[in-house]
Amino acid sequence: MTAPMPLLRVEGLSKTFRMYHLDAMLHAFEGVSFDLFKGEFLLLRGHNGAGKSTLLRTIWRSYRPVAGHVWYQSGLGDIDLANAADVDIALLRRREIGFVTQFLNARPRVAAQDIVAEPLLLAGYGQAEALEQARHWLDQFGVRPELWRAYPSTFSGGEQQKVNLARALILPQRLLLLDEPTASLDVGARAALVRRLRDLKSQGVAIIGVFHHPGDVAELIDREINLATRVVSEQTEREDHVAL
Repeated sequence: MTAPMPLLRVEGLSKTFRMYHLDAMLHAFEGVSFDLFKGEFLLLRGHNGAGKSTLLRTIWRSYRPVAGHVWYQSGLGDIDLANAADVDIALLRRREIGFVTQFLNARPRVAAQDIVAEPLLLAGYGQAEALEQARHWLDQFGVRPELWRAYPSTFSGGEQQKVNLARALILPQRLLLLDEPTASLDVGARAALVRRLRDLKSQGVAIIGVFHHPGDVAELIDREINLATRVVSEQTEREDHVAL
């Protein structure tokens, strides 16, 4: 029987930053390699400054690595995210790869429901259906109906994060990157997030996550890697019970 191909294959990925004011190089991570398959949830561990968020942003291609490859099995064929053209990265972000941070870039004078509906509109959904889905997910994450037409730029950090999650998770992607998505959430919103991630995972979405409290998603984790050491050659296989 032929073994399944990974959706994502990270090979020897390294990232450094030039600190011009110090005339020095800062090593974020070196030699990171792992495979990720459809429907898997991979947890990134490591102390503060180990490079967890930087690794996610390098896969997302906010940063370019100094070495290595990020092979992604897209719907149009294999592509190296580390070296792909910006136009290809932009297309994949719209269609296949999602990124969730703990911060919302709240545009002035744009209603919460319109911010959440936007990914569906860009994917070709009709206005009425997109707004219906947006309101559903705002409700699921605990945003009160009276705020749906309000501007998130006026919301608290926790309420902004709920809008952020509703927008990021409204349209299932093939690969989902999570950077501390529960940092500002209340208990109800964290539970809603776990339910949504469980659903996406069952649909075959591959997930890489960084969590300050990984116990929130313990039931979803398949494997983990630890960036506490400089070099990570392969992911740790999941045991019967994940020690958290």
